[in-house]
Amino acid sequence: MRHFKLAPFTLAAVMAGMLFSTTAFAVTKLNYSIFFPAPHKNSVLADQWGKEIEKRTKGEVQVTMFYGGTLTPAPAVYDGVVKGISDVGMSVLSYTMGKFPLSEVLDLPLGARTAVAATSLVNDYYNKFKPKEMDEVQIMYLHAHGPGMIHNKTRAVATLEDLKGMKIRATGTTGKIASALGATAVGMPMPETYDSISRGVAEGVACPAEALQGWKLGEVVKYTTQNFGTAYNLSFFVAMNKSKWNALAPDVRKIIEQVNEEWIVKTGQAWDDIDKAGYDFYQKQGGTITTLSKAEDARWVKAVQPVFDEYVKEKTAKGLPAQEALKFCQDRLQQLQK
Repeated sequence: MRHFKLAPFTLAAVMAGMLFSTTAFAVTKLNYSIFFPAPHKNSVLADQWGKEIEKRTKGEVQVTMFYGGTLTPAPAVYDGVVKGISDVGMSVLSYTMGKFPLSEVLDLPLGARTAVAATSLVNDYYNKFKPKEMDEVQIMYLHAHGPGMIHNKTRAVATLEDLKGMKIRATGTTGKIASALGATAVGMPMPETYDSISRGVAEGVACPAEALQGWKLGEVVKYTTQNFGTAYNLSFFVAMNKSKWNALAPDVRKIIEQVNEEWIVKTGQAWDDIDKAGYDFYQKQGGTITTLSKAEDARWVKAVQPVFDEYVKEKTAKGLPAQEALKFCQDRLQQLQK
């Protein structure tokens, strides 16, 4: 049998080819479903999250974005991640009411004054309770928008009496809050809100200031009430398919976890930034802002107490630690806002 000796340059070429082949084979491609349009700050940040992971894993993980609900619409994002329709998804917990019963505590009017505080709270809550209702996926991180306020086109609202009977677009727990404050809650998707207020189907909306610009609501509402004591903050999840996550190498998972921690901070701050931009846009349209007095704010807080009581009663009956979850959120938020 004859033996052949490879020239050094030939051997190097073969090894390089093998290395390239192995690297190419190891690439993990992730599809990311998000309902925000591509230009929205949350979409920009989500794209940057993927690019940062690709950079730190040296191309081993690559993320492809699907904006505007093109892969899965907002209410179906979570189940889409579970089923593998998308590998990663971002949406709102309360878009699938009843699916996350313990975590509905996060929708209550806890009074978070900033998105930074609300985003810190929702992640602290998750780390404390690790709710089983989210076990079908691997949570990357959670975040929350800025304080949800009352905006309307009819009149300035400085008291509960001013708000009584006003038709306010509010859904889910937010609808319960509006009703407890004496308004008439009108349920509808956010994309229909602008036209509904224009046509008088609704007189106003409960939402963060971001929507005044992001959804152009600042063009149709004229009066904003800063009801900080009863402000609500919807919570968003960024989740990965469990099988996809488990298939990643431990060192890659560690890198993604590090990026997740950084994006908690970035996303909370981004929500506050776009709230400010929303107010700027609104005031350029001639909108006015009324901040409740301390005494009136206390009246609003008392008025929504039944919403808290209902949460505790309903979830406790299901065997969930509702009272503990509520107390944790209230105490932790107080610490965060000192």
